[in-house]
Amino acid sequence: MQRRPSQELLDSDSGSPKEVADSLIDLRWFNRWFGGIATVRSMIRSVAQRTSATDLSILEVASGEGYILNTLREEFAASGIHLKITLLDRVSAHFSSNGLFPKIAADALSLPFADSTFDLVSCSLFMHHLAPEQGVLFAREALRVARKAVLVHDLIRDPLHLALAYAGTPLYRSRITRNDAPASVRQAYTVEEMEAFFREGGAAAVETRERYFYRMGVIAWKEQAG
Repeated sequence: MQRRPSQELLDSDSGSPKEVADSLIDLRWFNRWFGGIATVRSMIRSVAQRTSATDLSILEVASGEGYILNTLREEFAASGIHLKITLLDRVSAHFSSNGLFPKIAADALSLPFADSTFDLVSCSLFMHHLAPEQGVLFAREALRVARKAVLVHDLIRDPLHLALAYAGTPLYRSRITRNDAPASVRQAYTVEEMEAFFREGGAAAVETRERYFYRMGVIAWKEQAG
């Protein structure tokens, strides 16, 4: 299945406030039940175990409201791992009104931070929006800003995944989701393509795990992990 760049309505801020709100509810549902939260949980746990870290500062890029990390924050705190989260998105209106985390409106391809500012740079369901050359640029920028690693949770492009995205149409709350779910799959990357972005971007090592329901988790290490 060849990758096909596709317009996603949520990216262009199309739709009424209710349609956008309903689409965000759909996204939370996808992440809770179809592997998003589990994928990010597994990657953070792996980094914490490999580095013996009990405090991790995380920059979440293209964060929106930061639902996944906010969901995991208390869970990790209960096990003695403290996540210090900063949210970054291209438009400040994408943030929720809660005051839990610092929020910065900025370009993901030109991160406004010094080298090695955060332990981890993370993104969820973001990189499939980027053209291949942008994927390499983001990989390079994210590795520059990270001290330990970059974490990527994204979809895997596959014909059966596309069929499932269409099959779920009756369950989606918003017309935005009915457009964006199959569009996301059509322009998603394969595991091999994603790994190549980070190798070209300068990662010392890249670990990729395929998760259920066509999700991938990528840990791009800035230096060889022990």
